[in-house]
Amino acid sequence: MELLKKLTEAVAPSGAEEAVGAVIEEAIRPYVDEVYTDALGNLIAHKKGTGKKIMLAAHMDEIGVMATYIDDNGFVRFSPIGWLPPHYALYKKVYFTNGVVGVVGYEEKEKELKDIKNSDLYIDIGVSSKEEAESQIAPGISGGIERSFSVCGSRVFSGVMDNRSGCYCLIKTAERYTGDCDVYYVFTVQEEVGLRGAGAAAFAIQPDMALSVDVTDVGDTPNCPHNAVRLGEGPAIKVMDASIITHPIMRRKLLLAAEGLPYQLEVIQNGGTDAGAMHTSKGGVMTGAISIPCRYIHSAAECVDTEDLKHTEELLYRFLMAE
Repeated sequence: MELLKKLTEAVAPSGAEEAVGAVIEEAIRPYVDEVYTDALGNLIAHKKGTGKKIMLAAHMDEIGVMATYIDDNGFVRFSPIGWLPPHYALYKKVYFTNGVVGVVGYEEKEKELKDIKNSDLYIDIGVSSKEEAESQIAPGISGGIERSFSVCGSRVFSGVMDNRSGCYCLIKTAERYTGDCDVYYVFTVQEEVGLRGAGAAAFAIQPDMALSVDVTDVGDTPNCPHNAVRLGEGPAIKVMDASIITHPIMRRKLLLAAEGLPYQLEVIQNGGTDAGAMHTSKGGVMTGAISIPCRYIHSAAECVDTEDLKHTEELLYRFLMAE
């Protein structure tokens, strides 16, 4: 779990993914032939082969905040990067990419706690004036919400399992795979703000097949919305979400690879992954997706099961070996 811990500790909100990219590059370089960064910032690790060209994608960015302006008392106002509900951010630490740390508060006299919006929030960076704050923070500097890595039995908690757990599975797959496929392990940028990196990468690579690896919500906590996916019962082979109906051939290939492994089927109406951008790239790409069950998505304590991670790695490996 040391690699996963290291991945989650890197602060890398959408548009500022360099820190986690450096961790990924160091970890995966021994297992591929080349590593490069494209014009948009995607980190691409290429294992050359003579077989089918396959793109495996996991986004490396995270939700976060971006400073927009500073008031007269030095409090920093911000815009969310990606889907960040105000209740998830409140009273959490913010780690800016320049090293400044603050905590999120809200205008207590303006609204009841239940009614707050992101526009009611601010970040306290421990100063008393606008001048002090401006010496540390400027509009446009982004940051990530606090995260702490904890292991409880087979469960792992951290604020950025979405989607460092997917990045982890791609790296672990690269460690094992020595087959003939021409494999591109792509760690994409700006997924949380519109699946932007994956589309550009797929357009350039033009793979024969593509797979996205990301997290998905579960339906196994008290009184939660109906959802067939449960934590600890294996990776979910995606059938549909708001961004894609996965290619039937890719689903069949994944189902064959999953024989003997625990797995689930995922059908959801909301949300999307990099698969949504990859499958419509250029003339179209035959695309599938594997989802890692995750509780408390976009909170400071996202939760995955290590057995699900292990079986996700195995499913990816089997898929590649079958091609």
